[in-house]
Amino acid sequence: MTTTLNLTENPEVVEWPETHYVYVEKIGPFMDTAGPAWQTAHILVPAISEHNTVTKYMSLYQRGPQVYRAGFAFAEAPENLPAGLEYTHFHGGKYARFVLVGPYSDLAAASGRVFEIVAEKNISLRDDFCIENYVTDPRTTPEDQTTTHILVPTA
Repeated sequence: MTTTLNLTENPEVVEWPETHYVYVEKIGPFMDTAGPAWQTAHILVPAISEHNTVTKYMSLYQRGPQVYRAGFAFAEAPENLPAGLEYTHFHGGKYARFVLVGPYSDLAAASGRVFEIVAEKNISLRDDFCIENYVTDPRTTPEDQTTTHILVPTA
């Protein structure tokens, strides 16, 4: 059975703002590291929330070195973080944004398609992290309506 992705084929160029970002980092194939990174990150949310307000759930990843960061954005630099988390002030920049509507189980195929589109359209990329911005809350959004922005860093 072939699943059709509900993914935009023509990306919108956007400016991602500087972001205070706290994360769990895993190195290796994303199919092996993304799930465990998020499991660890989700366990730490109650402790993070004692002193901080999470504004976004998002991941940063680099395909070449296979670096995956599952984490959270904040409006201000976070305080009193629990052990197991790292912090960075992510600089943001120009990105091509693709929109996926559908379950998280479609993310691997959607990301693969995004990079096919980038190659087909000769979109110049810069050496930086890609972003998955989880726009909707899966606890309150039906799976088929879950929205994720997949952003690739453009030159």
